Amino acid sequence: MTLLAHHELAGFGGLGEGIAMQLADDGRRILWLAHESAPKNFTGVDVTDPRAPRLVVQTELPHMKVRSNSLDVSGNLMAVAYQVNQPGMQPAGFDLFDISRPEEPRLVSHFDCSGPWSRGVHCLWFVDGKTVHMASGAPDFQPHDPRDDQLYRIVDVSDPARPVEAGRWWLPGTRVGDAAPPPPRLPAPFDRGFRAHNTNVYPQRPDRAYVGYIDGGAVVLDISDVSDIRVVSHWNHSPPFNGFTHTVLPLFERNLWVVTDECVQDDGKDWPKLVWMLDARSEANPIPISTFPMPPLEAFSRRGGRFGAHNVHENLPLPMSFQSETLIVGTFFNGGVRVYDTTDPYRVEEVAYYVPGAPRLSPAGSIQLNDVFVDERRIVYTVDRFGGGLYILEMNL
Repeated sequence: MTLLAHHELAGFGGLGEGIAMQLADDGRRILWLAHESAPKNFTGVDVTDPRAPRLVVQTELPHMKVRSNSLDVSGNLMAVAYQVNQPGMQPAGFDLFDISRPEEPRLVSHFDCSGPWSRGVHCLWFVDGKTVHMASGAPDFQPHDPRDDQLYRIVDVSDPARPVEAGRWWLPGTRVGDAAPPPPRLPAPFDRGFRAHNTNVYPQRPDRAYVGYIDGGAVVLDISDVSDIRVVSHWNHSPPFNGFTHTVLPLFERNLWVVTDECVQDDGKDWPKLVWMLDARSEANPIPISTFPMPPLEAFSRRGGRFGAHNVHENLPLPMSFQSETLIVGTFFNGGVRVYDTTDPYRVEEVAYYVPGAPRLSPAGSIQLNDVFVDERRIVYTVDRFGGGLYILEMNL
């Protein structure tokens, strides 16, 4: 991969897990980025010429104890997630913005998820212009353990001014009042909770939600009736592994699922955090058949910060999103951004990578690439968790 440009975003380069691209009405390509932490909310960058990115807007959060970790764009409508530091605080939920004029995002509505046990929304999925799928707390959801506070929720935004919840699901036994007993927990320090993370729904299977449920593993749900959501498949490798299932990416034409872990501890303390390939010919009984090759632990665990799997480009079903059944692009914190050829799913091969140097004043002392988006031109956009900002790469594959 070739570095085309690097942008530090006016010194506010700490970015989260939200990257989305808008084709503006005037033909510009606007890349929207969610921030990992306050004071910034989201940033818009004109990447029409990927070699000359230009900051067009950067917005503020209402206070320092809220983050906008996730966002998605459908047409000229953008959904932005808000998660607060402590339950009971506000704003906890998501906003819908009209971004038809990218320089002047206009708030359309706020969906409130605040409550005595809720930190709000960590991650959302919004690709069809009508529905927000999200990992969220709720004012009426009391978990047994505060780490289990974010369930899978579906919100109808077909009228953007009046969002309405349409359905929800949580792992049985995690809510106070459930008939099922609480699930057994991972030992400290690996217990990160039974809660939803990525909640992806694709047009190829609009009746399925592909959910990473952190210590609950990979869950595929039948959402054909949102008032009666049912489990289709549940695969979990932890124990004996150390939890935190992040993303379930289906490769529909091949009956395969790519499942990612997330590294959440520095210096490789929760290693191994891997990317898994599952054979899903039997949807109810997926079988792991390989893991993606990783750079050597002894080299990267000493570089500072986290090292291990995290986000992948999710084949977003949108016009400017790169889509591939074989090439998988992922971020690995201090291991950079890496591209894998899965043509042989039993022997995945790494075919490209890029590891930037440590950003100036990085508290980790290394790059911490957090998320990645690839457009249909095979331009790769990847972001640093702390001060590094946006890196734009050309994928010559």
